[in-house]
Amino acid sequence: MQRNHLVTAAALGLAIAASHASANTVLRASHQFPGGQGDVRDEMVQMMAEEVANADVGLEIEVYPGQSLFKAREQWGALARGRLDITSLPLDYASGRHPEFSATLMPGLVRNHEHAQRLNDSEYMDMIKDVIQEGGARVLADAWLSGGFASSERCITSPDTVDGQVFRAAGPAFEEMLEAAGASIASMPSSEIYTAMQTGVLDAANTSSMSFVSYRLHEQVDCLTQPGDFALWFMYEPILISEQVWQGLSDEQQAALMDAGDKAEAFFAEEAAAIDQQMVDVYEENGVEVVSMSEEDYNAWLEIARETSYKNFAENVPNGQAIIDAALAVE
Repeated sequence: MQRNHLVTAAALGLAIAASHASANTVLRASHQFPGGQGDVRDEMVQMMAEEVANADVGLEIEVYPGQSLFKAREQWGALARGRLDITSLPLDYASGRHPEFSATLMPGLVRNHEHAQRLNDSEYMDMIKDVIQEGGARVLADAWLSGGFASSERCITSPDTVDGQVFRAAGPAFEEMLEAAGASIASMPSSEIYTAMQTGVLDAANTSSMSFVSYRLHEQVDCLTQPGDFALWFMYEPILISEQVWQGLSDEQQAALMDAGDKAEAFFAEEAAAIDQQMVDVYEENGVEVVSMSEEDYNAWLEIARETSYKNFAENVPNGQAIIDAALAVE
């Protein structure tokens, strides 16, 4: 009798535990970046999942890295429709739906990591986040990644060095600038650069310092242009949650997510500058030449950008000039 009683009690305990687990709201988080390999964007999402679990508010985040749930460019649409709950997303990937997002990958608009932090608390970012929310999502954590250029043909410094190269440029603003300098463009997410270079589809690419490391692009290039003192390339890659999903959560759960987002954002801010040096170290260790743009190179690129990317954005995007002006107003 005692043994039967113990078995029954154990079974009851398991049933209660299973019932408690099933009562949790499970959110699916998708991103394109390698999982468990030190990519800071994956680590931000994993940190949020851990923090939310520790908050014990009946909420759980399941993380699907490496495009295992949605392809890179499918994530925004899925998020906006409530088919995906959370994503870490290069926001410019959604500029086809919301052209305002091109201002989050505009040549020279962000000067350095400290400037990026100031932009997070500016009218410029308020305008971008208004569009995000109107589109069906909201920001849980801000993240700006600096980046550079790499080529299998020749080092990229001044505008004339891209002439004749087939280039992956990440978004419309950089594509317009590079085309004006004589490059040909092939559009694709960063997760496809390695194969495109391996098969000769691409000669060159620009992407974030983290992606240059995570995707092992040093195996396909001969020269890297690091951000250095004149970083032309900065990209906003926030952690987002579907607005539909957000509205279905309790106040406690929303608060736990915002707290987790704050911690992930602070973690990223501490790591951001070190990522650039990590990239340089990896590339030099693997025999890739590493160069920097001079101030003269940087200004030559900005001159082209103002006549192409900036001008087109101001003329063709709703509120475009106001968005650029708000960004430029941040010292």
